[in-house]
Amino acid sequence: MLEKTPSTDLGDAVHPFDRATRISRVEGKLQGVASADYFAFVGPFGGATAATLLRAIIEHPERAGDPLSVTVNFCAPVGSAPFELDARLLKATRSTQHWMVELVQDGGVAAFMTAVFAVRRPSWSHQTAAMPEAPPFDQIKPLPTSVIAPWAQQYQFRFVEGAPQYGKASNDHPASAYSRMWLSDTRPRRIDFLSLLSMSDTFFARIFHVLGAIVPIGTVSMTTVFHADSADLAAENTTMVLGAADANIFHKSFSDQTGQLWSPGGRLLATTSQVVYFKA
Repeated sequence: MLEKTPSTDLGDAVHPFDRATRISRVEGKLQGVASADYFAFVGPFGGATAATLLRAIIEHPERAGDPLSVTVNFCAPVGSAPFELDARLLKATRSTQHWMVELVQDGGVAAFMTAVFAVRRPSWSHQTAAMPEAPPFDQIKPLPTSVIAPWAQQYQFRFVEGAPQYGKASNDHPASAYSRMWLSDTRPRRIDFLSLLSMSDTFFARIFHVLGAIVPIGTVSMTTVFHADSADLAAENTTMVLGAADANIFHKSFSDQTGQLWSPGGRLLATTSQVVYFKA
């Protein structure tokens, strides 16, 4: 039987992120509603939607262990109306649980997640990746976000390299897709699995950096792998992460996007990859 780990205590004052990803049980069904604080251009920010789906598992009475790998597929824009969540445990072993969660709105599936939960036990450990160099968090000014979509205003982006340079015209030649930045909630919040998953989607679309212009885009699918358990995150006790993002190819309306999220102490907390639709 897997061991259960505790959920995050929200405390007395609910953080905007926890309010945006909150779920409740109404007449036996899990329900949620998108928060205007985390809206993007045509619907809620995908990271908040993904975190809401993950919360449905974390708060499920059958859940045991911590998230190990999560894949969320965005099928259609989520509207402002309430939606239902259907979380199902598909298979459990002595060490892992396999889950499926569907977000249903207006009679159709708008997003769904598959997730693997596991209990990590002491073992040989070795981190081959090295944390990218970066000045301390408080030595870098945050990117102004007042003119960006509401979801971006909920975060502080402190770019070390590859800050967005969006002009009225595209770059004459493709620029680098790589960027590195300190990332935190605008209102500080201790990093947990929900925030790590949401932050996996905070990297601006790589095509914006390459073209130097904003074009229509949408995340189709995102996978995040967690490299820490609850005890590791508690030991880090941080409200910020260092993020690094890149892309390999833009071809026939789709591109990839990869990312890393590091604790200030140099622990690799999560890696992520996306498939992104673009129109350019």
